[in-house]
Amino acid sequence: MGGTEHLTVQREGATLVLTLNRPEAKNALSLSMLVGLYDGWLEADADDTVRSIVLTGAGGAFCAGMDLKALAGKGMAGEQYRDRLKADPDLHWKAMLRHHRPRKPVIAAVEGYCVAGGTEILQGTDIRVAGESATFGLFEVKRGLFPIGGSTVRLQRQIPRTHALEMLLTGRAYSAREAADVGLVGHVVADGAALERALEIAEQVNSCGPLAVEAVKASVYATAEMTESEGLADELKRGWPVFDTADAKEGARAFAEKRAPVYKRE
Repeated sequence: MGGTEHLTVQREGATLVLTLNRPEAKNALSLSMLVGLYDGWLEADADDTVRSIVLTGAGGAFCAGMDLKALAGKGMAGEQYRDRLKADPDLHWKAMLRHHRPRKPVIAAVEGYCVAGGTEILQGTDIRVAGESATFGLFEVKRGLFPIGGSTVRLQRQIPRTHALEMLLTGRAYSAREAADVGLVGHVVADGAALERALEIAEQVNSCGPLAVEAVKASVYATAEMTESEGLADELKRGWPVFDTADAKEGARAFAEKRAPVYKRE
């Protein structure tokens, strides 16, 4: 199992839990964290026993964005990973889910700060849970910067444009309740309970047919920008093969026999 000094990886049943682990810096992004994240996405997709991924942060924070000291040229922790970045200059964008989408569902468990690059990574996740005191926001314009992690494209597709523009252009902080009201997160729970709730949702996902889950996720994203007729045609191409799988037959048998299905990704 992978991981780096700033990204821990552990298994919870069929769920791979990736934890941003730099609490002294509110989990600001470092090179070792980015390498660990990307390796975590790849590990999850390569392992058929992993059916979902939970992304969270250590020490009561999710992610406070990029390490601005590093951005200013004052160095970045994890120099031993420089060769990875040189070999794949796109690695940081893949780690931040800008240029990579895992085929397994990704559930975010957010406590504390989820701002700047943290909010940008969040937009690459599929299901989102936040603690009551979580804080969201894209602060880049306040610092004379551009939210280049994908927010000017993705945010308006995930929440109403007027709310997306307000978040992008004011650079203000949003509470968890505000984030839920505009649709950025789906669940708000008591502080400290986000990971527990995310794991509960992951278990619900894990109990479903994995081939069906992956096909449904792929269809949602692939058809998002298609016309309705194009999307419906694409859906049939992706959906019909699922009915011919052993998993589909097992699901039907289990329903008829009133028992829990046992899926084997066949």
